[in-house]
Amino acid sequence: MLWFERPLIAVLRHEYAAAMRFAEDDAAEVMPAAPAAPCQLYVHVPFCEVLCPFCSFHRVRYNASKTKRYFDALRREIRLYHEAGFRFGDVYVGGGTPTVDPGELIETLDLVRTLSPVKSISIETNPNHLQPEVLQRYRAAGVTRLSVGVQSFDDGLLAGMDRLEKYGNAAQIRERLAAARGIFPTLNVDMIFNLPGQTLAMLDHDLSALQALAVDQVSFYPLMTARKSRHKMERSMGRSDPRLRHAMYERILDRLLPTYRAASAWCFSRSVGMFDEYIIDQDDYVGVGSGAFSYVGGAMFSTTFSLRHYCDRVEGGQSGITQRRLLGLKERMRYDYLVRLFGGELRRDHIARRYGRDFGVRMAPELAAMRLVGATRHDADAIRLTRLGMYCWVLMMAEFFNAVNEVREQMREHIHAELDAWNEEARVSVASIGRVVPSAGS
Repeated sequence: MLWFERPLIAVLRHEYAAAMRFAEDDAAEVMPAAPAAPCQLYVHVPFCEVLCPFCSFHRVRYNASKTKRYFDALRREIRLYHEAGFRFGDVYVGGGTPTVDPGELIETLDLVRTLSPVKSISIETNPNHLQPEVLQRYRAAGVTRLSVGVQSFDDGLLAGMDRLEKYGNAAQIRERLAAARGIFPTLNVDMIFNLPGQTLAMLDHDLSALQALAVDQVSFYPLMTARKSRHKMERSMGRSDPRLRHAMYERILDRLLPTYRAASAWCFSRSVGMFDEYIIDQDDYVGVGSGAFSYVGGAMFSTTFSLRHYCDRVEGGQSGITQRRLLGLKERMRYDYLVRLFGGELRRDHIARRYGRDFGVRMAPELAAMRLVGATRHDADAIRLTRLGMYCWVLMMAEFFNAVNEVREQMREHIHAELDAWNEEARVSVASIGRVVPSAGS
């Protein structure tokens, strides 16, 4: 562990926790104004066949009837954004497991392509859904990037994550990935490092498996869990060792960079221009579906985390948005600094266009601190990450997503509390009726 990790993470947690405080009122439910240029569309599909203990994303167990109504609402919301003037150039479908219902997903993708000038579509899936005939249907629907959640090729770790029985063992996963190669312009494999019980030898085994498969792209995430999910994971898998985090990341760079280039601090691609899931070169993005986030016009928006509330709202002609966070100028600068540099560089022409000279003045402490520790290099045309800076940005982005995950957990707890109160009210009401209504034998 590097000397500055603990204080850096402590500062980040405090700052991001404050930054992710959303307002929930009538004004927060208003859809943002459409930007002039096409932006990115994120589509959230929360359904999963297995709820992995480490996962903090908004997800629920798959149910066929709920899924049908949900996808209908998704398409209604996409049309609402189209009617409001939004157009989308890139589409990312995440979850959950978006491929739980191929027919509904393909119908949704067809709609987006009909309404907008879509250039690229990325969808997430799990290894058990790598069926060649279905993958060909996704390719025909315009999918250019398939991202497969593998997490590890170690059967013991897969069993600890409750993934072995449902998604297959390491040998089966490798066979399915090999069969999926060449169907899409980009086949990405999602991996996790610093899992509980994971050693450097296990990580080396994972890296060797990836190199043998020669997939187009690898995303290697550090373990990221919110508080409640972390406790659940620790009960089933144990605790991860933060002292191994930096050594593992260095091993990933050593093994992958000779063949791959860094598309972001934790995404590695064989070719330039491959679509990465993070918004590192666009000013705005829109999230549709329950529990989705948007960033439009310098403000963040969140949709309701209740599937029933989401469907009710959209069926009533509203978007799913229920919360808003207006970012001040310094917060927008920090967001750009974080997200753009995650992709490796923050270009000076972008800074000048958006902020002028204010950026250097207002961001002076952050700029100086990162330059002092050797995380950034200030070139004439851009600020760029060094190798050490790549690791710093892994920590920073991980804490940012941890803060988002905490919001997700708070919203889910809020929804559960509402449902419990509603159920208790209904129980009392039924009991009261039972006391005053005569029985059939009276």
